[in-house]
Amino acid sequence: MRRRKIQNAMRRAAVNAGKAFKYLIKRFLTLFITVVIGVYLTILIANMGGAVDDIREGQIRERVSVAVGMDPEFQELSSEERREITDRRIELERERLGLDRPFILRSFSYLSIALTLDLGRAETLRSDSGSARVRAILLERLPPTLILFGLADLILFFIAVFVALFLSRRYGGKLDRLIVALAPTSAAPSWFYGIFLLLIFSSVLRLLPFGGMVATPPPEGSIAYMLSLLRHLILPLGAIVISAVFLAIYSWRTFFLIYSREDYVEMAKAKGLSSLAIELRYILRPTLPTIVTNFALMLIAMWMGAIVLETVFNWPGLGRLLFRAIGQYDTPVIIGSVVIYAYLLALTVFLLDIAYTILDPRIRVGAGGEK
Repeated sequence: MRRRKIQNAMRRAAVNAGKAFKYLIKRFLTLFITVVIGVYLTILIANMGGAVDDIREGQIRERVSVAVGMDPEFQELSSEERREITDRRIELERERLGLDRPFILRSFSYLSIALTLDLGRAETLRSDSGSARVRAILLERLPPTLILFGLADLILFFIAVFVALFLSRRYGGKLDRLIVALAPTSAAPSWFYGIFLLLIFSSVLRLLPFGGMVATPPPEGSIAYMLSLLRHLILPLGAIVISAVFLAIYSWRTFFLIYSREDYVEMAKAKGLSSLAIELRYILRPTLPTIVTNFALMLIAMWMGAIVLETVFNWPGLGRLLFRAIGQYDTPVIIGSVVIYAYLLALTVFLLDIAYTILDPRIRVGAGGEK
């Protein structure tokens, strides 16, 4: 009898795991299709419906004409012969770049290239090592962005969770009222607070650097380099945390208050469990799916503000790179940056789906692949 129960439990677990796997595959495909559509629309917008390709053709024509006109080998040829050579070289260059095909066909080729980040050479921007390859430029700028926002997300999450738990035990106190009063300040973006932090701590007090990732020239030795990096991280991290922490604390403290009044919490108190055990097991655990959802949406909003924030602090990440690429009409870098952001946002949503099933055992994947 006991063996049969174990077998049935294992069979149900296998069925649920299979359903969960199918659901995650469907979610992955849905997110991938969303990314593809978003990237394709970006290509159409960045290329202005083919107008940028027309500009590129004009640049090719001008460059080839100047090269042929300045080449001593063609000086003795007649103007018609030079024109024929020029036209032939222009056509070869157009074929090499695929500009001889209709734009609708080129756009799908651009889509395939963009999704794999095989975007060739940037038009104006270069990496710190001097490379013009778009993939090299993007991969060089990705780690600074991940370092900045990864640390900011971790700091924000743990500060908000523990302060919210603390306030849920002291509802109506002075600190609780202060957090409630400061919650509307999260309506301002992180770069807004970044400007004020720079004015106070860099311009007036001269305690922290104005921007950058490390000192110039970079310090020698790993320890000195790390200390310089941490010093340059203080202000941008502070701007990100200040812009979101009060609203997160206020929202999550409300969730904790709601769950702390459930009957099973009162029963746990009656059993004599410690306050820490009650908070972790009966208050924090059931609220985690809601908190993770709220936090994931907050992350998406943060990614969107990376462009201005990194520009304000001169942080050498993807946001500042995209800002420069837009200003210099560097279409390959623009498209590549948008693709990476699309991948990061899709990955955030996909990890959120996985977190649901891990954090809350009550969530199941039912028939048809729906929760």
